[in-house]
Amino acid sequence: MFQRNAVVAVYATHAGAERAVKALQRAGIDMHTMSIIGKDSHTEEHVVGYYNNSDRMKYWGKAGAVWGSVWGLLFGSAFFAIPGIGPVLVAGPVISWIVGALEGAVIGGGMTAIGAGLYGMGVPKDSVIEYETALKTDKFLLTVHDTASEVERARLVIEGTRPFTMTLHEAKRIAASVI
Repeated sequence: MFQRNAVVAVYATHAGAERAVKALQRAGIDMHTMSIIGKDSHTEEHVVGYYNNSDRMKYWGKAGAVWGSVWGLLFGSAFFAIPGIGPVLVAGPVISWIVGALEGAVIGGGMTAIGAGLYGMGVPKDSVIEYETALKTDKFLLTVHDTASEVERARLVIEGTRPFTMTLHEAKRIAASVI
């Protein structure tokens, strides 16, 4: 049975999130299991641009340098304009959960597309609301989504990077009954 395990850390700055990604990479955490979500605030003061050329991404904006270095490490990148949150940059496998939520029109319960993606990843609804609020206040989310043992290993690394908050979301184990 597929189990959805995740650790989600909230960082007050993009620099903190970037340090965590690099620490996870040094610890040997699979980069395919990591996602980062954040927005570039005050875009009216800076040119904002984004393009993807093959496997390389380029982003211009207030935090363009950090996004460029993070996207050089993570797999997949996207830009979404989310009502109530604003322009959001996303890197990593959470993109497929967000797109799946958008394509399947499963967004509901007051969740944004980002929230629906996190919920699809196995994050409980009450935590999703907390993470959407963090994004609205210009914080950055870092997620690792993998087996229970790998997520626990990532949690220990993340703990050392001093996130604003961090929560482990373990899959609920459902015992099958035999009749």
